[in-house]
Amino acid sequence: MTQNIWDAVLEQLRERMSAEDFRRWFSATAYASDSGDQVTVWVPTESMRRHIDIHFSGHIADALAALDRRETQIRMVVAGLGEEDDE
Repeated sequence: MTQNIWDAVLEQLRERMSAEDFRRWFSATAYASDSGDQVTVWVPTESMRRHIDIHFSGHIADALAALDRRETQIRMVVAGLGEEDDE
């Protein structure tokens, strides 16, 4: 089975942060699609999406660079049926 790009990013992130932070912020994310220049990832809540964007976007960019995907953007989409639909 070929690993998707988000799983590869998660492997990189796991090495760069505490196990607790990784579990709290990334264990509930899920790969959705990869169009080459954009990877879509499902997240359960808008607050989680914002927190990852604010606190971990640099780590994600570093992971993408390490995977030779420097030009790829990560798009986080809230997948839950939450009340916080800001899009």
